[in-house]
Amino acid sequence: MRFVEQLPYATEVEDHVTIPMADGVRLSARIWRPVLPDGEPVPAVVEYIPYRKNDLTSTRDAIHHPYIAGHGYACVRVDLRGTGESEGVLLDEYLEQEQRDAEEVLAWVAAQPWCDGNTGMMGISWGAFAALQTAARRPPSLKAIVIASFTDNRYADDMHYLGGAMLSDNLAEAGTMFAYATCPPDPEVVGERWRDMWRERLEAARPWVLEWLRHPHRDSYWQHASLSEDYAQLQCPVLASSGWADGYSNAVTRLLAGVDVPRKGLIGPWSHKLPHLGEPGPAIGYLQEVVKWWDHWLKGIDNGVMDGPMLRTWMQESVPPSTSYEERPGRWVAEPSWPSPQIKEVVHPLRGATIVTDEEEPLPRGRTRTVQSPLSVGQFAGKWASYNAPPDLPYDQREEDGGSLVFETEPLTERVEILGSPSVDLEVSASAPVAQVTARISDVAPDGRATRVTYGVLNLTHRESDEHPEPLEPGRRYPARITLNGVAQAFPPGHRIRLSLSTSYWPLVWPAPEPALLTVHEDGAALTLPVRPTEEPDGMPQASFGEPEGCRPPPVTRLTEPEQAWNVSRSLVDYHSALDIVKDRGRQRYEDNGIEVGLRACERYTSVADDFASLSGRSAWTMTFSRPDWDVRVETSTVLTSSADTFTVDATLDGYEDGRRVFSRTWNETVPRNLA
Repeated sequence: MRFVEQLPYATEVEDHVTIPMADGVRLSARIWRPVLPDGEPVPAVVEYIPYRKNDLTSTRDAIHHPYIAGHGYACVRVDLRGTGESEGVLLDEYLEQEQRDAEEVLAWVAAQPWCDGNTGMMGISWGAFAALQTAARRPPSLKAIVIASFTDNRYADDMHYLGGAMLSDNLAEAGTMFAYATCPPDPEVVGERWRDMWRERLEAARPWVLEWLRHPHRDSYWQHASLSEDYAQLQCPVLASSGWADGYSNAVTRLLAGVDVPRKGLIGPWSHKLPHLGEPGPAIGYLQEVVKWWDHWLKGIDNGVMDGPMLRTWMQESVPPSTSYEERPGRWVAEPSWPSPQIKEVVHPLRGATIVTDEEEPLPRGRTRTVQSPLSVGQFAGKWASYNAPPDLPYDQREEDGGSLVFETEPLTERVEILGSPSVDLEVSASAPVAQVTARISDVAPDGRATRVTYGVLNLTHRESDEHPEPLEPGRRYPARITLNGVAQAFPPGHRIRLSLSTSYWPLVWPAPEPALLTVHEDGAALTLPVRPTEEPDGMPQASFGEPEGCRPPPVTRLTEPEQAWNVSRSLVDYHSALDIVKDRGRQRYEDNGIEVGLRACERYTSVADDFASLSGRSAWTMTFSRPDWDVRVETSTVLTSSADTFTVDATLDGYEDGRRVFSRTWNETVPRNLA
């Protein structure tokens, strides 16, 4: 990244500004403003998240907020209620209270003498959710939003459920927020009342996974704050982005197709990162795009921001399997609208072990194939949403394919490019009332190495409805469609396209209550690929994005080294298998305020042989905050196990001051599975 030293305007910053809410709670904000000779008001851009502006996001914030402010905007970075130095408690994600607070924040900002009354919202992940959800409420000052790594459908593709099957990230994200929501405010900011504020957070805490487990179907809990319930709610322009390695890429194209407002979409090769910090690369000059967006929609500058294609995306080239990539080779392609008239849905029947590409080939009918996958299928699946640290992309799929039903093409005679969401249509019967099927598409090189391109999951009880799932009648045939995650991918000549079907994908997906034998009937079985004809023009110059740039963040001193691990282990004595993940940032000191912070997160997923009652997941966090006269620590642990009928959550929360435990609580609760 190129750090920009000279911007159109000098900036000034206020580190702790309180914003009053109607119920008396005050939220804490950091505000960057351009220094203007006559003090004229400017538009304001708000980022609204729970991740601690004073330390944990301060480096990232300092890269882009001063940059945007230096182009003539007031940037307001707000900690949600109950996080950082904001008062109150945070009880769950995306609650009505959170959105009311956001509306009040925007009204407060718009009324300040330094704001001209026009506001925008931006963010990644939670910040993008907040922007989209707030925009749907149509606050009068909000004129446009910029969102990255978001969803418009909280049940379809957030960290909780996929195709009606529970993701292990349901546990992992709950563990993350169990820790973040119980961290203390900074005494140097809020004064001596920090203990009372911290105690209030600790007392109110509860493992969020319990609530998420109680809603395994798409009910009103998930419909709340899901724009997909009514796309007409969004009335302001939106610049939406994500990455193909992220878990949220589907929302970009779905939003482009669903809303009727000025909109642009951008999908790169990135993991869960902002595009100017994008990994795998190439990262792009995203902040230049953002400033151009704000200039048009908040300042009224006619700069051509809406010219050109609706969607720009990175067409990925074939690569060997790896759990991380520094860069993904490929090229930028563009579509004038979405759905694109250039994309052709090409249907390939599945016969025997073959994906049929020769339409003149006679197709035998009536045959069946069966699969009952071992629990080991999925150990090389990587994360639902890659963060690229530790390396968390899927590895070589050959071992996974050994426990799967496999179909593949003959070696391709010409290049094939796909852009969009593939789908698999099946006629299936199962031996149990609850069963899953995971479909994976891989790029198979001539030497046999298999790189996963995309995947999809379906809890077969959700074959007709996520709102009203129904159990299977063992042995009865049912039609089912598995929609895979969208992707832009090229398959070179000489490679094969492989489709793999498995009945488990642990630990990325929590398995069904019991093993199930799945019978796939050839009649009606087909793979549909969204093919982008290779003779179509790319639709945009390859140098259309600038170099990544931003402001230089304040110094951070590393005090201990970070640690990253992603280890798969198996014992051939007792058949115990485990996936152990470590994400340790190390201890570091933020030199602008002297606070020292440590963050260590560990996840562990275990099973024994193919015993579905042996499944266990654990998310444990340790977060430390200190100065010479202040030393606190929060430790959380959440363990999830299951039987055929229930989920069990065992959780602990401990708070320490000066090495002495000052708070401790445990939870031991069960939740019915209810077709999960």
